[in-house]
Amino acid sequence: MEIEKHHQWNIWYFIAAFSALLLIQDWMATRATQETIPYSQFLQLVADGKVSDLRVDQQQISGALKEPINGHKRFVTIRVEPELAGELAKTNVAFTGVGENPAGKWLGWLLPFILIFALWTFFFRGLAEKQGLGGMMSVGRSRAKVFVEKDTGVTFDDVAGIDEAKAELQEVVSFLKDRPTYGRLGARIPKGILLVGPPGTGKTLVAKAVAGEAGVPFFSISGSEFVELFVGVGAARVRDLFEQARKAAPCIIFIDELDALGKMRGLGSFGGNDEKEQTLNQLLAELDGFDPREGVVLLAATNRPEVLDPALLRAGRFDRQVLIDRPDRRGRSAILKVHMKRITAAPDVDVEQIAGITTGFTGADLANLVNEAAIGATRRSADAVGMQDFTAAVERIVAGAERKSRLLQPHEREVVAYHEMGHALTAVSLPRMDPVHKVSIVPHSIGALGFTLQRPTEDRFLIGRQELKDRMVVLLGGRAAESLVFGEISTGAADDLAKVTDIARQLVTRFGMSEELGQAVLERQMTPYLGDGNNHPGLREKDYSEATAREVDLCIRALVEEAYQRAKALLAQRRTDLDAGAKLLLEHETLTPDQFAPLAGTASPSPGAPAS
Repeated sequence: MEIEKHHQWNIWYFIAAFSALLLIQDWMATRATQETIPYSQFLQLVADGKVSDLRVDQQQISGALKEPINGHKRFVTIRVEPELAGELAKTNVAFTGVGENPAGKWLGWLLPFILIFALWTFFFRGLAEKQGLGGMMSVGRSRAKVFVEKDTGVTFDDVAGIDEAKAELQEVVSFLKDRPTYGRLGARIPKGILLVGPPGTGKTLVAKAVAGEAGVPFFSISGSEFVELFVGVGAARVRDLFEQARKAAPCIIFIDELDALGKMRGLGSFGGNDEKEQTLNQLLAELDGFDPREGVVLLAATNRPEVLDPALLRAGRFDRQVLIDRPDRRGRSAILKVHMKRITAAPDVDVEQIAGITTGFTGADLANLVNEAAIGATRRSADAVGMQDFTAAVERIVAGAERKSRLLQPHEREVVAYHEMGHALTAVSLPRMDPVHKVSIVPHSIGALGFTLQRPTEDRFLIGRQELKDRMVVLLGGRAAESLVFGEISTGAADDLAKVTDIARQLVTRFGMSEELGQAVLERQMTPYLGDGNNHPGLREKDYSEATAREVDLCIRALVEEAYQRAKALLAQRRTDLDAGAKLLLEHETLTPDQFAPLAGTASPSPGAPAS
């Protein structure tokens, strides 16, 4: 439950209340001390000599009465023009003037201020808040959202695939629940725990699960919410956040995207007055200042630990770093079972098979996969989500949505069919490659005119040199098929060539697998820890001579050419299967090993393959 914020009185409220009070007091004082009389009565009193101490104003006349009227010894009357008053006096008709209303006078004085205040409230302040300036009265307050146990709605039962991380965080829960027991030997609760992992692996979910298990308040805030335009505002919010946490102890503070707040100092900074640097300094001071025995635990998450300041990562501030990586096959299976509890699954759904074809998927990807499968089953009016829905969802996530409305020319469809069948047949002909799951020539939204989907049989953490070379052969199988059948090549292999060149470059420059250049690392990635695996030129650091660069280029060219020739030799041996598979693809648009036996056949010897 989000705790209601205390109402903050604005200075304009006091101004309006004070003005209204003055108006009421002026009106009451006037009514209590003097009698308002008609102007004709005033003229008669003057003629009778019953008034004194007259005070003549432009609009009214006031004075003292020698004989009280209704208990009042003073009077006031509104002036009438002398000529008109003289004419009216001759007729013996009672008359009086009408002056300006005091309330209208005050309202005329206050109306400009009210309009200015309304304009500032509804326009300028709203614009300032959208630009990140915030309200001036609450500029230094923390924007942390506070949740209690029942509102997180997440426990460790909802988190799967990261058993090691759950075991480490379970100790934090035990400390928060029973601090005397777990501190009997002098152990103290860790001050800070940094959750590190790629995006979508469940860092925020794990933090909420810790709060849900411990049953303590959960302060959740993003690192970017500390950073504002004004220098010192972020530091003030850090102080306010820790002050709130101390009052609510035992509790958990969770800072998401810590790299927005704790980036290494000195990188791109022009001085010591930088807002982010001041905010980071305050966070470091707070981490040193609070006593862990108070029961305040700081959890933080980032997917860029390499940019964090070393002072933030040292022991005594963040005592632990918990890695939450992409799940393995067993972890993916457990995650899928958690998410499939929310849908109606058909009996033919094989969780292990789905986990096998989702290598590299994170927890967020798997949750999206289950949801896409349920949407697909709903679209086809099915009673339950079947295996075909999960297969279609994987294809949609990997290759994009199908675009059957894109009509290719007959020759283009034939080229795509041979291209994809070339990939598939080279994959089944090499013993180290994953089996083929599906081949399709249906265009997809991300630009692919077709795809070949392989299903890994197991997770791999080490890859040998020969397997890397075999992967290059499979990637070049499409272009080799085009050259073998049509005698020319097309632009359809552009993405394949980029991947092949990248593998060859890494094999030579990063993995030291080239016999010509020896066991040396020639290029290093700038962000190797949680990078996406794409070695863009801007991310590589070169520290070798031009002569070595030429040798690197020659080695890369030789590796790519060797893989291309191996692919052509493989497909030449299986030309009959290549023609039959391409013909079936043109007829059915998609093929599985059940529909085309060579896709499930045993691997044949690789011609020209060097001994591993």
